[in-house]
Amino acid sequence: MRRFFATLAGRTVLVTAATAVVSVIITAMVALPIAVRSANSAARADLAEKAAVAVELLTSERAVVRERIVQRLRDDGIDLYLVRRGVVDRPGLPERVVTQVASGTVVDTRGIVDGEAVLIAGRPLRGVDSGVVLTRGVVSGTAARVLGGVWVALLAGLLGGVGAGALLAHFIARPLRQAAVAAGRLSAGDRSVRLAVRPPAEAAELAVALNRLGAALQISEGREREFLLSVSHELRTPLATIRGYAEALADGVVTDDGAVKAGATMVAEADRLDRLISDLLVLSRLEAADLPVDVVAVDLAELVRSAGEAWVSRCTPDGPRFSVEVPDRPIVVDTDPGRIRQVLDGLCENALRVVPAGAPLVLAVRAGERGGVVEVRDGGPGLTDEDLAVAFQRGALQQRYRHVRKTGSGLGLALAARLVARLGGTIEAGHAPEGGAQFVVTLPYTTRT
Repeated sequence: MRRFFATLAGRTVLVTAATAVVSVIITAMVALPIAVRSANSAARADLAEKAAVAVELLTSERAVVRERIVQRLRDDGIDLYLVRRGVVDRPGLPERVVTQVASGTVVDTRGIVDGEAVLIAGRPLRGVDSGVVLTRGVVSGTAARVLGGVWVALLAGLLGGVGAGALLAHFIARPLRQAAVAAGRLSAGDRSVRLAVRPPAEAAELAVALNRLGAALQISEGREREFLLSVSHELRTPLATIRGYAEALADGVVTDDGAVKAGATMVAEADRLDRLISDLLVLSRLEAADLPVDVVAVDLAELVRSAGEAWVSRCTPDGPRFSVEVPDRPIVVDTDPGRIRQVLDGLCENALRVVPAGAPLVLAVRAGERGGVVEVRDGGPGLTDEDLAVAFQRGALQQRYRHVRKTGSGLGLALAARLVARLGGTIEAGHAPEGGAQFVVTLPYTTRT
């Protein structure tokens, strides 16, 4: 039983049953005094009417008829008192009632007669100081009858509440159970599970959310598989080169002059592996939100000028035409200079890989409305509108252009996007005026004084 009431269905039944019981009790508490007052009001009206009739009959009929009237009233639980010349025929009536009737006043009140609470109705007779007074006991047993009916209503309300609660619990708990089953299948690896979207609105929203989660997991895992395949390919290529040269050196195939070239090639491929592994490590730490950053006030103009000096030497005469656009005044932002330099180097590295000789490669900085803006623009093959939509997803562009043009590991743009976001900035991809791709990094202005 305890386990049942720990469930949503059990608690729904309990709440509805309790609500029904409380409603019945409150209704009884309100209805009880109303019922008692209504019964006494009806008895008082009946007594007053009989008093008026008794006055008429007692003044117009013979003595035998009067005796019958008195007896009939007594059979109905009504006592009759006659007041003649200011004196009542038998004791018990309150003195004030006798005085009022004798003075010709109509009486309709309550009082105590022989120690019991009674309703009193008095009417004066034609004559001097005379009248008729009828009394009957206050209506009793009404409260007991109402309370007796409460238990029946209470039982009926309890049964009705349990039935309504069970029905309501079925409709409420059913979509939750279905959602729990779907979530279990999703956690077990079944990404094809989908729920029917049905009312009520909350259950429909839950079904839509789970369906979207399943679709997102399906897409994400597909991209994850493609990414792992591309990374595996990127790892395997330099490893194969290093292994080939190592075997050649071990077998003595490479001569003394060739050993220098083989060593240089192996070092270059090792550096490539190191960069790839470093990117993977940084990206995983960014996704785990534990990558340390040191945010300070930085002059973007000076940082871009320094980066330009480093990159101009890498753009050989047979490479792209490199230029730097830096304003004369400083542009101070809050950021981590090392991480931003890492982002700029990665963007320039991507451009250098695809921009043909003689095409422009521009590194620019300017003051924007929301912060300092750094742009990397080129005159290379550029990106399509479809490419821009997935540019910062891991491995998306690498998967598309692996066999079309030179590509990297597929991590650079994803890494740049997460680094910029971690530093409180934004990065956008677009079409450059030079005809190729454009990447715009916006960083918030400094608030330091």
